[in-house]
Amino acid sequence: MIERANLVPMVGSLKKARVLCVGDVMLDHFLYGTVDRISPEAPIPVLNVVRQDTMLGGAGNVVRNLVTLGAQARFVTIIGKDGDGKDIARQIKGHGIKETPIIDDGRRTSTKTRYIAGVQQVLRADRETALPLSAKTEAKLIQGAKTGMRTCHAVVLSDYGKGVLSGGIAAKIIKIARNAKKAIIVDPKGTDFGRYRGADLITPNQGELAAATGLKTETDAEVIKAARRLIKDHRFGAVLVTRSAKGMTIVPAPGKDGGGVIHLAAETQEVFDVSGAGDTVTATIAAALGAGADLSDAAALANVAAGIVVGKVGTAAVFNADLVAALHHQDLSSAEAKVLSQDQAKDMISLWRHQGHKIGFTNGCFDLLHPGHVSLLKQSRKACGRLVVGLNSDASVTKIKGAGRPVQSEAARAAVLASLESVDAVVIFVEKTPLQLIKTFKPDVLVKGADYNIDTVVGADVVKKYGGRVKLAKLEPGHSTSATIARMAKKPG
Repeated sequence: MIERANLVPMVGSLKKARVLCVGDVMLDHFLYGTVDRISPEAPIPVLNVVRQDTMLGGAGNVVRNLVTLGAQARFVTIIGKDGDGKDIARQIKGHGIKETPIIDDGRRTSTKTRYIAGVQQVLRADRETALPLSAKTEAKLIQGAKTGMRTCHAVVLSDYGKGVLSGGIAAKIIKIARNAKKAIIVDPKGTDFGRYRGADLITPNQGELAAATGLKTETDAEVIKAARRLIKDHRFGAVLVTRSAKGMTIVPAPGKDGGGVIHLAAETQEVFDVSGAGDTVTATIAAALGAGADLSDAAALANVAAGIVVGKVGTAAVFNADLVAALHHQDLSSAEAKVLSQDQAKDMISLWRHQGHKIGFTNGCFDLLHPGHVSLLKQSRKACGRLVVGLNSDASVTKIKGAGRPVQSEAARAAVLASLESVDAVVIFVEKTPLQLIKTFKPDVLVKGADYNIDTVVGADVVKKYGGRVKLAKLEPGHSTSATIARMAKKPG
């Protein structure tokens, strides 16, 4: 039995891992809206789109997870010469990846567009060119992989069957990686696992394992038998089988990693979306192995990560802080859990919207919390389903208020705010205004005190443009942080 507390130091070590990912990148579009009527043109629902998100999918989601886990990621992939390809290249750069995707003029960039009404996906539209690479493009890919793995501890092959790893490409990369003594992790596709012969770890789900071996995979014994068949036929170092509600099973080759089979029960978590959970498992295992963990500990950490990501919406990623919080869940106070990074908050907001909640947003320095602040926050929460508070960082408070402010640190201010029942999340921002947060979170309701008018509220024009509303909260008279500090300064010591 692996103790969860023993995994905590491993989370911190993930930043040491250097991982190369090679595979099929996609662009995932999510269009959210409501359905209130049937089209007069055909018996189909009319989706009134109110917002949309775009993010990296496929192998790109493996890379996103590597980055959010804190690992150093490199990425070799193929895009088409089109607008979606440019968007992918921009997002890859935004994640701090130095490689630019290889452009294939003859391909169309793979995209998946999901149309979601409320919490129900009503349609998915795919655009792609799932063909083998040309000899010229293949040579560029192989060279890119060879160069990328020189500085990496582990190599991930993320195969989505779109052509990047077709033919003998996977085998060639595995051979190069083995000669370079790199750990090789494969997230497979299709039924011919012989293409991945010699990989250190392969991570099929239960259905893929059955399809690849022609064996039943319902019981523990059947899963072990099928996994051992793969190991014998293709000389894999180990097989990790993801089994949905049954968790995961790790079957090492005889004589490796102690040779013992490990069954990990699924983390108890309300499931909202399993999209990309396999990518999270692959990324977490690769990062942990790259950081020097053994397979059993790496798999245990990946199991925790999978339990987190299925509670998010869309092709979500797991953050280093998410893992720490999950592993410390018995010791973590609800207040601490409310203080989120911008990316964590974005994920949480997606989940809240998936649950049908309206999102409210307000902001401030909140240096010395007084009854006026409490009233503002209560009014803000009453106007929405979930309230996010943007909190000025220490540096931005000093810019706004001058030397000597803030009186309390941003950590202290965040902790006090998060302890309030009316506050659901606190996000610290370094800019003087919360405009970037507002653009990112797209709140349904933006709240400020009535000492503003709507035209002077930062972000009001943005919120109104996409159909949100701006609320001016009633102020409690006689309360001011600056005035309180001034009175304190006048009192005799």
